[in-house]
Amino acid sequence: MAITASDVEGEYRFERFLDGQWPAPPPDAAALAQVREHLTYQVLLSHEESPVSGDQAECERIAAERLTALRKEFMRPEDFQAALQKLGLTEPQVLTRIAQQELTLRLIDQRLRPAALPSDDEVADYYRRSFLPEYQKKNGGAAVPPLSEVESQIREVLTQKRINELLDQWIEELKPTSRVRFHSF
Repeated sequence: MAITASDVEGEYRFERFLDGQWPAPPPDAAALAQVREHLTYQVLLSHEESPVSGDQAECERIAAERLTALRKEFMRPEDFQAALQKLGLTEPQVLTRIAQQELTLRLIDQRLRPAALPSDDEVADYYRRSFLPEYQKKNGGAAVPPLSEVESQIREVLTQKRINELLDQWIEELKPTSRVRFHSF
């Protein structure tokens, strides 16, 4: 699979559009490098197992909701259409890309979440070493919530952190199985 410099620039503009930053600010080298990495991940993960049909329908529903929310960020419908035209995309193409992003996120979550769940000891350790000092720093003398009140949030923070680590490992394992080339045209 080949990724061109124009693919990277187009993806940069698309990501800024989705983030509500339109028109997109000029990218710097670091932003383009990050987008190039995202595109590489997308290419490598696109060769992995296919989602079940229920996932596809749910992702299309989420994409439609997200597109509706994006439309509302523009003052007038014609501003939204002008942004799409500048992106070189139609609404169905945007819907397809958002749904594909959702499918990729589901694939990552389904594959990696079971291995990423933290132990009770890891949660308690994070509460003591990270949560308590940060909470006290931000909230001064306010009463610190007990672990039982913030445990689910801490579990999710630790799970997401571990998923990111596992994703990096997975991508490294996939790199030798697929060739991704970058071209400057």
